[in-house]
Amino acid sequence: MFKVTHWIVVSRSQLLTDLLESRWPQEFLVKLNRAQPEAAEKMLAETDTSLVVIDLASVDIQLAYQLQKIVERQYGGLKVVFLHFPKQVDARFLLNPNVTAGVFYNDVSLEVIGKALSQVLRGNTSIPAELIANSDNGYLIEQSDNLTIREREVLQALLRGSTNVDIANQLFVSESTIKTHLYRAFRKIGVSSRGQAIAWAQTHLHEVCQ
Repeated sequence: MFKVTHWIVVSRSQLLTDLLESRWPQEFLVKLNRAQPEAAEKMLAETDTSLVVIDLASVDIQLAYQLQKIVERQYGGLKVVFLHFPKQVDARFLLNPNVTAGVFYNDVSLEVIGKALSQVLRGNTSIPAELIANSDNGYLIEQSDNLTIREREVLQALLRGSTNVDIANQLFVSESTIKTHLYRAFRKIGVSSRGQAIAWAQTHLHEVCQ
């Protein structure tokens, strides 16, 4: 169980922050600090924080992903909770076994979230079963080490803004071959779109290739 001091709520919504401010400080004896996504990293450095709550209704998924990676690298023991986790978009790549402690959909009440957070504070996790059904140890694990060299090359080309045809020409293969590489790479890293793959690659590929 980690000591609670300050929680950071990363959100562009003042309404949500006000709502949480009316409940959580009394319920959990914490001080809430609201941060715009762009200012969250600075607030982390300046505040003794034990929990980061990210509002995915107002924070871009890519920014949320990058912020969680910063938490993982620089703040050992700090946990992340996602509110308004999307059901229509496959965002399972956000799940990180070292950091993610809670995931809550739009239709989950604050009462239910409150009860779940009580468990999170005891060192447990609260993540919907359907998100972890096909994962190891309750999470979708990162699969960067399982990518082939060619799959990494294709993902790097995505980062440069290349189309499938461009990548095929660069690697002297057919477009259908590139689609196959992308399909396999997407499955390994747990994403379902080019945008999600680019977000993943921005953080992971340079680490894998160093």
